[in-house]
Amino acid sequence: MKLAQIKNEFHNVLRKLFPKEEIDTFFYLISEKFYGIKRIDLTMYPEKEVKDEALILEALELLKQQKPIQYILGETEFYGLRYKVNEDVLIPRPETEELVEWILNWYSKRSEATTDINILDIGTGSGCIAISLAKNLPQAKVYGFDFSKNALKIAKENTKYNSVNIEFVEGDILNEDAFETYFNNDKFDVIVSNPPYVRAKEKQLMKPNVLDYEPHLALFVEDDNPLLFYNAIAKFAKKALRTNGVLFFEINEYLGQETVLLLEKFNYKNIVLKQDAFGKDRMVKAELN
Repeated sequence: MKLAQIKNEFHNVLRKLFPKEEIDTFFYLISEKFYGIKRIDLTMYPEKEVKDEALILEALELLKQQKPIQYILGETEFYGLRYKVNEDVLIPRPETEELVEWILNWYSKRSEATTDINILDIGTGSGCIAISLAKNLPQAKVYGFDFSKNALKIAKENTKYNSVNIEFVEGDILNEDAFETYFNNDKFDVIVSNPPYVRAKEKQLMKPNVLDYEPHLALFVEDDNPLLFYNAIAKFAKKALRTNGVLFFEINEYLGQETVLLLEKFNYKNIVLKQDAFGKDRMVKAELN
């Protein structure tokens, strides 16, 4: 089939699901990934034929089923780096890039910013937060912690993909003795986490591409205990952070004040609730004095 024909087929099949510009983007990304054909080539040679159109037509069928383009391609971009992803890990989000940026800005303003620093990413998933921090803070010792063996496998691949060194630890942050069990009492300057925070009742607000494909273990919490992981991590961090250490969270936009109150209960100081680029409560920073 000719590329122009396939592109038309994309629009015919997907036009009720996605905007025209997004369909074009899907087509260009898949053409480059599967055939090495860049967008400029598609513009100049629309009559070009592909030898194995089954690959791109299979991808089209998956898009029709609203499978995320990132899972179809097997990769995505986050904070200027490429990451392998599959259905064992969440697809990194732009708001999480803002969290990384906040941590880097905080670090750059520290008077001792040239010294070594220990960072722990809890619920590391694809490793996107940990790897981005390690790449931008080469003097840092970075750890990634996750419950999922399959997620850690992807994270380890991504460290090689992006040429950084991270120590990964498999374990359960809900374990009351997590600090002693998994970290042998090693202390951290920064703990960051983007834990599960979507309440079950919020599922109705989610699109099928998220609900049907991304790992529920990394997304959802019960309605009656939505801050389960924040409570466990805040308690863990009381033991695991060094004096003047800092805790960073990505949070549920509907539970900003509740998260602040939780941290106050644990006597964290200088708590800051920060909005993302869309004006939603999305991040919290707290210090252990």
